Amino acid sequence: MFGRVLALLVTLASLPAYGQGFPARTVTIVSPYQAGGTSDIIARLLAQALSEHWGQKIIVENRPGANGTLGVNAVINAPPDGHMLLAVASSALTLNPIFFRTLSYDVARDLAPVTRTGSVANVLVVNPAVPAKSVAELIALAKTKQLAYASQGIGSNGQVTGEMFRLRAGIELLHVPYKGSSPAVQDLLGGQVQLMFDNLPSVLPQIKGGNLRALAVTTAERSTLLPDVPSIAESGLPGFDTSAWFALLVAKATPDAIRSDIERAVVEVLGKVDSRARLQAAGVEVATDGGPALAKRIEEESRMWREVIIKANIKVE
Repeated sequence: MFGRVLALLVTLASLPAYGQGFPARTVTIVSPYQAGGTSDIIARLLAQALSEHWGQKIIVENRPGANGTLGVNAVINAPPDGHMLLAVASSALTLNPIFFRTLSYDVARDLAPVTRTGSVANVLVVNPAVPAKSVAELIALAKTKQLAYASQGIGSNGQVTGEMFRLRAGIELLHVPYKGSSPAVQDLLGGQVQLMFDNLPSVLPQIKGGNLRALAVTTAERSTLLPDVPSIAESGLPGFDTSAWFALLVAKATPDAIRSDIERAVVEVLGKVDSRARLQAAGVEVATDGGPALAKRIEEESRMWREVIIKANIKVE
């Protein structure tokens, strides 16, 4: 508490500098994950694009650990003057607060949304040996025999998506959690499990190589990366719409004028053709819907996932 008060006092003391233009010095984008992941890729593209846009040095600082809380807390406890930004995946905003009751941050209290930056469709993939060529056939198969689905771990986006699918389809599925996507995909390829919900970029090479069969994407609309693969919503479960998305936020006490400046800059640089092309090459669709829309999405998805988690009795030990 004392640290946040001190940070606010420091910010108030430096507010005259804002009149001379923002940013006034190096900007840090904190990524609470290991380097190389989708969120980190977006953060680094943003750093380069914003540096050119603002004419200021922008650095990306990876602070992984403690389910992302180390990185989040770094931003929350920094002077709220817009010079430290948080680039996170949706799970840090919608799932972690539900699963971890002793979480050291409160999204609504401690963070101000700037905008989403990108969205990645999840895709329902099966081992080619599974005799189901569609969602309807998979549901029918699950009603006659035990099927197991892999996830990236307890409480992961893959698990909550799998449980939503199970509940909506009215079937039973055995959940097999792994420590990350890679080992889960390996067992899926080996036939130890039959299906999985994973980020499209993670399994796209296996889909294109014929090693996995894509039955549907989880977003309401089809993905431009797999235009011939239907959505789950159009495959018999109307209204099914989930994705893994990424966002930029600042400390809650950041002046509105600075937060708005950052939002405008991010929307502009990600709207450029080269930015969109670079992210699409990584399997990411640009999504820049602004702060108010992001705040609404966090609230609505948190409510949706809380309902799924309670019904499916998902607990993170």
